[in-house]
Amino acid sequence: MSARVARVVIDSPLPQLDHLFDYAIPAELDGVVPGVRVRVPLRSAGRVADAFVVEVVDDSEHQGSLSPLETLVSEVPVLSPEVWHVARAVADRAAGSASDVLRLAVPKRQVRVEKAYVAAGAPGVPAGGAMHAPLEGYAGSGLDEGIADGGRFAVDAVPGLVPVGDGSIGAWAATAARLAVNTSSRGRQSLIAVPDHRDLDQLEAALGQLGAGDLVLRLDAAQPPASRYRAFLSALGDGPHIVIGNRSALLAPASRLGLILVWDDGDPLHREPLAPYAHVRDVALIRQSQSDASLVLLSHARSVDAQRLVEMEWLASVSPSPVVRPRVVLAEDPPGEASARIPATAWKLAREALASGPVLVQVARPGYAPVVACGSCGTAATCARCHGPLGVARRGAQPQCGVCGAVAAPWTCDVCSGGALRLVSRGSGRTAEELGRAFPGSRVVVADGEHRVLTVPASPSLVVATRGAEPIATGGYAAVLLLDGERMLARESLTIAEDAMRWWSNAAALAAPRAPVVLAGVSGGLAQAFAAGNHVLFASRELADRRTLGFPPAVRTATVTGPADAVGTAVDALADVAVRDILGPIPVETGGVRSVVRFDYRAGADVARELRSALIRNATTRRRPVAGRPQRAAPSLRLHFDDPEVWT
Repeated sequence: MSARVARVVIDSPLPQLDHLFDYAIPAELDGVVPGVRVRVPLRSAGRVADAFVVEVVDDSEHQGSLSPLETLVSEVPVLSPEVWHVARAVADRAAGSASDVLRLAVPKRQVRVEKAYVAAGAPGVPAGGAMHAPLEGYAGSGLDEGIADGGRFAVDAVPGLVPVGDGSIGAWAATAARLAVNTSSRGRQSLIAVPDHRDLDQLEAALGQLGAGDLVLRLDAAQPPASRYRAFLSALGDGPHIVIGNRSALLAPASRLGLILVWDDGDPLHREPLAPYAHVRDVALIRQSQSDASLVLLSHARSVDAQRLVEMEWLASVSPSPVVRPRVVLAEDPPGEASARIPATAWKLAREALASGPVLVQVARPGYAPVVACGSCGTAATCARCHGPLGVARRGAQPQCGVCGAVAAPWTCDVCSGGALRLVSRGSGRTAEELGRAFPGSRVVVADGEHRVLTVPASPSLVVATRGAEPIATGGYAAVLLLDGERMLARESLTIAEDAMRWWSNAAALAAPRAPVVLAGVSGGLAQAFAAGNHVLFASRELADRRTLGFPPAVRTATVTGPADAVGTAVDALADVAVRDILGPIPVETGGVRSVVRFDYRAGADVARELRSALIRNATTRRRPVAGRPQRAAPSLRLHFDDPEVWT
């Protein structure tokens, strides 16, 4: 044995293993350095586990003998110190395990890719090539200078499109690309996180137009594993690379980090669906606090979370100069007339616009008729098997359950025993069919989850798209119709108003200059704020309302779910912590109960620590054996911090 000791983090979902373990480094494993992958023995059942070496030290605090490392998997140090520190902080904030965060940060090993990387001498991105790009649309804002000085900003994006090659991309992508290229020109690295592949394609095109294609490293969950691992290895170098990707992009290695940028931080795709459920915005805040990098939250419609950070002066607010606003028209039927899905004003503007270019029609739901009801009494039709809602996928199709997929033929109403169904909602397919009849001879394009359309030409056409699936039209749309606003706002959700503002604003940004953007059938303060472009004022008022009610993001929450006794024990552990209140417990559909703890941000570390301890105690406790039955582990306890689903 050598005198060296490896302190490792084990890749395990068990919370009781979420700390560093000491192992002796055998003399033959002289390639063990911090960051490499190893395999280590576990004393239970003689198993072997994967692990990362976090530290190599000369002595151990452990009083007994140390087990030696089993194997050195690879000599490439894939876990950089800065990534370990941010993973540990992200896990601690949400009472989670660091190994769960590291699975997102470090891709699975691809042996051939790694061998080629080592044979080539661990190449990274080129050391130069980026030239300073003037920042357009923010004259006199000091944004570019503030980025160079490590500032933190909430930036309102310029609504509109810019030309790239034979097509167009969002002006936001051009802004993000220029900020990243300017950071590279100073020899620093950038991390940019966007919600989905459409945004990634736009951002990559914008960076290519600025001549920074060689600096771009794309880390996308949809990539082939080999391509993703190759990009990840390149990011280990100290060149001025620009990492773009989805949620995990902000966990990429960057030893000389200069810019962290998040596009559209209000998009729910930025929330990791797996434990510890970290949001990209929180990862960005943690990583910025651990470095001297600048931070930018860029969006068309500011999230309430970002507005909170502005009002506490953690972020500086930056708006375009000169001010650019879409031409928004609020369209409603005259008083006394029956409400139509598409008011007369919207019909007129759409017909005029269709003569010169494409018209975008945003709808709430995909499919043909997402909801059907009894033709006799009007009761919403549900599945006989699971009681999920019935819908019709296409014209003439049999009604089908939206949850279990069962075909409901024949169907009988539980209320009146009627057997006839009627369509009560219009999805993208049915809307396209109706518009095709209203505008005979016009080309109709459907873009939704089943029909992937990224771009459309500048020629006249009707483009029916669900929110978030809108294609980009070359040069912009001649008109944008925003339908189903009332239906969107009827959803029970704490964030529905800001979600609607974001959906509408992102769609409006696809319009050509001075093209009409028609919001149909919605009135009130939200519609007025959208029409006037008062996104910041709307976010500020929304935040004030939530402060009054004690709702996020004015406060933080921790959701504790599991068996009643386990939840009660976990909640009791917070007796000495200054929490606001504890809601529940209430039964949940999956069995057990749920309690929600509300607390101020300053109590976050204490709440996370106590609940994490309760989770470990629950995981390591065994039920008392019953004669004739094997000993079983205690029922699981689940923690979820800042879960938005609690308020739906």
